[in-house]
Amino acid sequence: MGMTISALARTAGVNVETVRYYQRRGLIDTPERGEGIRRYEAEDVRRLGFIRSAQGAGFTLEQIGELLQLDAGQDRARARELAAERIAALDLKIAELQAARGALMRLARQCHASEEGPCPIIAAFEG
Repeated sequence: MGMTISALARTAGVNVETVRYYQRRGLIDTPERGEGIRRYEAEDVRRLGFIRSAQGAGFTLEQIGELLQLDAGQDRARARELAAERIAALDLKIAELQAARGALMRLARQCHASEEGPCPIIAAFEG
């Protein structure tokens, strides 16, 4: 029998507008209306779970669409390539975050070292 879009969204832990957005992006099929209402199946819940997991790993919706199109048994090379691209992007982001953390730690030490003059943390963000 299937479930309504609201039941699908609730089961998958997203809102209805998210489901509709994914449909517009072509990530989830829009079923035909049967008796005036669309019905979704367990496969749609699985697909939403896949999308959310891939987003958690930092993949874009475009990349997720490509992953969804890949054949699990035949397209390993492309899946590895997409993963390698994502890993490189994550490594870059980690380096940026570590640099920001280091800079903030230095400012915090400078701020703690003296009560004289303007706070180095606030001064750094002002200028």
